[in-house]
Amino acid sequence: MKTIGATSVFKIYICSMTLNYKNISINYTVKGEGDALVLLHGFLETIDMWTDFVPVLSRTRKVICIDLLGHGKTECLGYIHSMENMAEAVFAVLKYLRIEEISCVGHSMGGYVALALAEIYPNLVKDLCLLNSTFEADDHERKVLRARAAQMATTNYENLVRMSFVNLFAPESKVPFASEIKKALAIGLQTPVQGFIAGHKGMAIRPNRYEVFKAIKGKKVIVIGQKDWIVDEDLLVEKSKNTGIETVIFSQGHMSHIENKYELSYFLKRFIEK
Repeated sequence: MKTIGATSVFKIYICSMTLNYKNISINYTVKGEGDALVLLHGFLETIDMWTDFVPVLSRTRKVICIDLLGHGKTECLGYIHSMENMAEAVFAVLKYLRIEEISCVGHSMGGYVALALAEIYPNLVKDLCLLNSTFEADDHERKVLRARAAQMATTNYENLVRMSFVNLFAPESKVPFASEIKKALAIGLQTPVQGFIAGHKGMAIRPNRYEVFKAIKGKKVIVIGQKDWIVDEDLLVEKSKNTGIETVIFSQGHMSHIENKYELSYFLKRFIEK
């Protein structure tokens, strides 16, 4: 089926589409009917991270998964992909689908994008889950690490991605989830160098969006891995007190969709309940 500005291919009730946006292609999928639930992947990930969750979530929701700029089958828009750039690309998909209100789950960088989307379009995001993510901006040390990674990517990309990716998991997760990690790493290695650099530079310049998150009118949840070195559990829990923000703690690292898959599946089913 062809439509103006988009092409679509249907595969077993999942609609995989490509939207033309600012001379690039944005890849996304749609499954199910009902209120919209948008799932945004993290850095070095694609919509494939949601494969095992979509069948259950789409029983009661229209589930939309979007490859963010420079990831998966979505092309790069520039050499710095700010979170606002990515949010506008997400909005372009939602506008095309004529969706005016969403619940959203954003993993890591996807959470940063979701917060930018909520700031730009405050009436759009009704419920928001930050999955292994944060409303905090990068501190100086993190910005230095991102700048170093962007520079290294031009000369030693594969080793850099391998090292960065494996460190996202809790040490004890690496053996029992070896096959899942290998599969996810293979997907991450397909991220183009430009997408890697543009993503790091975009994350480094994002502002603190604590007030944006507090202003969400519906459900506000942060899912935190106890062994996730990327986010500050104590800080997030403390700042969430008396704000209407719920914190959920899982036992492992930054990749809860792999390391705490069953716990996350149970949580997400509860999150989308009205």
